Amino acid sequence: MADPKKLFIKTYGCQMNVYDSERMAEVLGAEGYEQTQAMEEADMILLNTCHIREKAAEKVYSELGRLRPLKDEKPDLKIGVAGCVAQAEGEEIMRRQPLVDLVVGPQAYHRLPSLLAKTGTGQSALDTDFPEEDKFDHMPARPKATARPTAFLTVQEGCDKFCAFCVVPYTRGAEVSRPASRVLREAQNLVDRGVREITLLGQNVNAYHGHEKGLAGLIWALAKIDGLDRIRFTTSHPNDMDDALIDAFGTCDKLMPYLHLPVQSGSDRILKAMNRKHTADIYLRLIERIRTARPDLLLSGDFIVGFPGETDQDFEDTMSLVREVHYGQAYSFKYSPRPGTPAAEKAAVDDSVAQDRLHQLQALLSEQQYQTQASMVGRTVKVLFEKTGRQEGQLIGKSDYLHAVHVNAPTTDIGTIQTVQIVENATNSLAGQLA
Repeated sequence: MADPKKLFIKTYGCQMNVYDSERMAEVLGAEGYEQTQAMEEADMILLNTCHIREKAAEKVYSELGRLRPLKDEKPDLKIGVAGCVAQAEGEEIMRRQPLVDLVVGPQAYHRLPSLLAKTGTGQSALDTDFPEEDKFDHMPARPKATARPTAFLTVQEGCDKFCAFCVVPYTRGAEVSRPASRVLREAQNLVDRGVREITLLGQNVNAYHGHEKGLAGLIWALAKIDGLDRIRFTTSHPNDMDDALIDAFGTCDKLMPYLHLPVQSGSDRILKAMNRKHTADIYLRLIERIRTARPDLLLSGDFIVGFPGETDQDFEDTMSLVREVHYGQAYSFKYSPRPGTPAAEKAAVDDSVAQDRLHQLQALLSEQQYQTQASMVGRTVKVLFEKTGRQEGQLIGKSDYLHAVHVNAPTTDIGTIQTVQIVENATNSLAGQLA
């Protein structure tokens, strides 16, 4: 029997890319590949790319340049580029980097075996189509080996919102929801492998329509699976937070009290320019309703500063919204243009001004995160232990509120949910002891 070929995958960006990398590894596993953590051992290197951050494409080209010595040393090494940069710049990647053997978009990675076969004949392979067939129907069954206690599960892809700054509708396509029956089947498979917490993924996950009752209906169906103890979802759009989903936060014990709900700006003028189709007041009233349903909810968000046309007053409106909401966690970025998006054609805010605004916003958000974590000291929470820590005898897990918690506990507790008393607030984690 021939030795298995080695596959190295480098994943950039969001949780959906993490999930996609797992599925691509499974597709290639059926072709005789097993994963390695050592790039130099690989027979195939796959870069699963993200197009959201600044200069994403150039970072990919830089990474490919660093692979040149490996390719020279091992001419049979296959190099592939997948994900959103592949979708946006497939032909350009092939032109600029001849060492690349295949390029595959995020909706076509189920076709990896045929693309790989094409490279075996000495040809380069490119597939950035948006196939009519459901890629999930054409992938091998997930392996039965024991999994980590937490897992991602993609239920929705694409976006129809067309925010002026975002490339997702162009790289991931229109909104598509997986049928609930298939999601439930995959979730049961994960639970059978030892998973106790599932995070449902989508570019606009609360627009999910694969269940007759939407995302809330899917959550309630998942909640019936014995052994699945925790359910989360990300990322959401304010305009798709319906009454049933809000109600689920207050009534479904398995839905965790954490919500990532990006607003991007607190200025109505900028929100309109962004094509967000909601106002700051609509967002704030929505937060009130969700917190009424679940008072202990930890809220997370996304913010962009320096969007074209943003004035000092627009920025102050954002700061005001942040002060009113009080986020337990948030992500903030300085605007950077994405080619092909409407905002890319507009005049930029002075970089030094945008950078100063970002520092001010991040200082406020960091203070709120610290206050939120400090408020946990003395409380008891449920922690799902996932792995060992750096110190001997230490385990690390996630609380109900998605805080990282480290506790002295035996390794036999990995995969269990324990009651923990929080005793100390650290920079990006909490210290606890078994209650």
